[in-house]
Amino acid sequence: MSYPQAGNGLSPSAGTVSDVNAHLVWDWNGTLFHDMDAVIEATNASFTELGLPPITLDRYRDLYCVPVPLFYERLMGRLPTDAEWEVMDETFHRHYWTLAERCGLADGAAELLAARRAAGLTQSLCSLAPHAELMPMISTHGIDRHFVRIDGRVGPSNVGKAAQMARHLASLDGVVGDRVVVIGDALDDAAAAAHVGAYAVLYTGGSGSRRSLETAGVPVADTLAEAVELAERIVR
Repeated sequence: MSYPQAGNGLSPSAGTVSDVNAHLVWDWNGTLFHDMDAVIEATNASFTELGLPPITLDRYRDLYCVPVPLFYERLMGRLPTDAEWEVMDETFHRHYWTLAERCGLADGAAELLAARRAAGLTQSLCSLAPHAELMPMISTHGIDRHFVRIDGRVGPSNVGKAAQMARHLASLDGVVGDRVVVIGDALDDAAAAAHVGAYAVLYTGGSGSRRSLETAGVPVADTLAEAVELAERIVR
């Protein structure tokens, strides 16, 4: 099976965005895809390579930030060297992609996506997961048809999402910033939304604790259904 490359539309309705309801831009890891167990295990595998102590889920959620080297700086007290970063990045991804095969969608994610598409509402996906690996995963979970566009990362893994979000929205005809709501699980999702003049709702089921997410000054939701409800309320 072949998959579209970054920048290709994925449905006949691509490029047609409602000017009444919110256009949702979904994050993948930790938001639609419930992969925190895999993330923690892969992170600790990468720490072991450098002799660092393991991290708990709670500590991860309190400290996590993007770009990821800054997260490691919080843990190590300094930025990792280029050599350390290469080891940690390679080790993390080697373990993560195996572990992720055991993970599934977040509770209610498939139903929410299907209901919005059935109602004629638009949504897209912008992720820092590598595009080549992201597309087969989304297809495997049977949700690719619900998005007007999917963009994974093409390029280095030590960057944030702001520039990618700008490219993502620029590719969607008719998108107006005050109708776009980014739903993600990290402070970087809120920063990316602000970068393009969009709104954001952050979800507590992924990489960020409620305490850390609330520092972004945007609405925070404990379920994806609540996040969607907040998103629609914001644009109305």
